[in-house]
Amino acid sequence: RPPRLIARDTELAALRRGLAAGQVVVLVGEAGMGKSRLLQALAAARPGVLHSSGRPGDALVPYATIARTKVRIHELEARLHKDGVKTAGLQKLVANLKQQVIDKEQVVAQLTEQVNSLQTRVAGLETNVQQTHDSLQVSSQTLADRQHELGTVYYLIGSKQQLTTSGVIVARGGVLGLGKTLHLTGAFNENQATALDTDKQTAIDAPAAKVRLLSAQPASSYQFVAAGTHSTLQILDPVEFRKIRHVVIMTD
Repeated sequence: RPPRLIARDTELAALRRGLAAGQVVVLVGEAGMGKSRLLQALAAARPGVLHSSGRPGDALVPYATIARTKVRIHELEARLHKDGVKTAGLQKLVANLKQQVIDKEQVVAQLTEQVNSLQTRVAGLETNVQQTHDSLQVSSQTLADRQHELGTVYYLIGSKQQLTTSGVIVARGGVLGLGKTLHLTGAFNENQATALDTDKQTAIDAPAAKVRLLSAQPASSYQFVAAGTHSTLQILDPVEFRKIRHVVIMTD
């Protein structure tokens, strides 16, 4: 049962006087001071008083307080009808309470519509953010792929006979088979070559002590370093070196 009302006679009397005079009374106090209990005591003593309040958990149930107030108004009407009370003032009070509930429901409906609209906008913004993020990822990947493509060269290493047989080089000029010079034919198959990302690697190992670069990379962009039976082409300037993407190295 409700807790007993103690030392609140003065406040209860003031509330009763205010209601009897048709005044609006505002009850103010800190949380836990007993405001709700005081109003319950006031309502219990007057059949024409409507008492409705929020409860813990109402925030999780849409329209909980409004629905509870409508039930209380119905109970008040039924009680007044049962007691045969037909005071114009009470009837007007009930009508005003009903209208206030209707007004509150309309306000809640408008606020709900605004919240739904904002949620829709937020969802749209989240979609835009995700699409932008995805687009940036695609752009970043495309940029990385393009950078890798620009930094990649393809090299072939082989003897004169091997390169001639594969159609990469041809001997031209000379007299009676003497004094011929080697020329690139342009028939370079990247699928048969080795790819090298010059942004990550700057050396090509050749399995011969004597080697010659037949492709037209700038002479200042590389150098050969011999080590026993092997030679290494060291790329000194990757940007200049990869301006010619096809690298042909002939071993002697």
